[in-house]
Amino acid sequence: MPRPDRRALLTGLAALAACPRLAQAATVRDGAGRDVAVSPTVMRVFPAGPPAAIQLYTLAPDLLLGWPRANRPEEREFLLPGIGDRPEIGRITGRGNSANLEVVLQLKPDLIVDAGSTGRTYVELAERVQGQTGIPYALLDGRFGSIPESYRILGRLTGRSERAETLATWCETAMATIRGRIAGIAPEQRPSVYYARGPRGLETGLGGSINVETLSFLGARNVADQPGSGLAQVSLEQVLAWDPEVIVTIDLAFSESVRRDPAWASVRAVKAGRVHLSPKIPFGWVDFPPSVNRMVGLWWLAKLLYPQAFPEDIRAIARDFHTLFYQVTPSEPQLDRILAGRG
Repeated sequence: MPRPDRRALLTGLAALAACPRLAQAATVRDGAGRDVAVSPTVMRVFPAGPPAAIQLYTLAPDLLLGWPRANRPEEREFLLPGIGDRPEIGRITGRGNSANLEVVLQLKPDLIVDAGSTGRTYVELAERVQGQTGIPYALLDGRFGSIPESYRILGRLTGRSERAETLATWCETAMATIRGRIAGIAPEQRPSVYYARGPRGLETGLGGSINVETLSFLGARNVADQPGSGLAQVSLEQVLAWDPEVIVTIDLAFSESVRRDPAWASVRAVKAGRVHLSPKIPFGWVDFPPSVNRMVGLWWLAKLLYPQAFPEDIRAIARDFHTLFYQVTPSEPQLDRILAGRG
């Protein structure tokens, strides 16, 4: 999650008076180990960024005040009517933070939730905003392996613990099943993978990046596994030198062009037809944003990388995931569109 622009965020805050909303609240420990005081009845939640918005939608869509970015029609089609089309309200954290906190206050949320880093910068931000607005501000650990626990915390924050447990258990079962099957796969049988972003495919996730967490979970050999923790631009010459066996991309233009681009023709993944476009509606299966949507993507990636170990029908898994998490069951034609990776 990119660092927040503190100056923009704090503009106007000095004029805001703290309200007594926290005075009689219960306390829930958030993903950063902070005790957050919340009302016993939370009715309105402001998501600080896209990962939080998606996780909140899957747990308690009725509480979602709006979206950091308005969903496009082709995305709303796969979300609950009346929820997927809620308005754009901006974002407090992440790239292009745009929420004016005076507007946030006008929306009168009972709670602000962010999902992503729980590092010092974000703790300080949460404390500052909470202290100056009087609105409880909870942090959820957005790392892939922490999703189940983040659901349970969000369930306690919102009074939806029963459904949170259902979703957390689904995630844990999927992770344990997949982890168990790949445990016996020898290192030399694990393919080298290049994760390509952007129309030229030359943006990728370094080893510690949240954007490639599911590749790491699956034990794939990320060719860009080098010091760093985020996204990086690389050269075509570097990709040619890495010569990955598999390319996973979220960019439709790149996936179409790379197959006929002579500059990429010598790459093993291209020669073998192993360039895979990730599904992305309503939200990306690999990242973009890196939220709970990656859970179904974990199955998709596992089947791509180790097809012999994962014979399940990805259509059935996708249908079940959409039904449980997004609360909308896609039709067969809609599943075709999802799996084609086109928006």
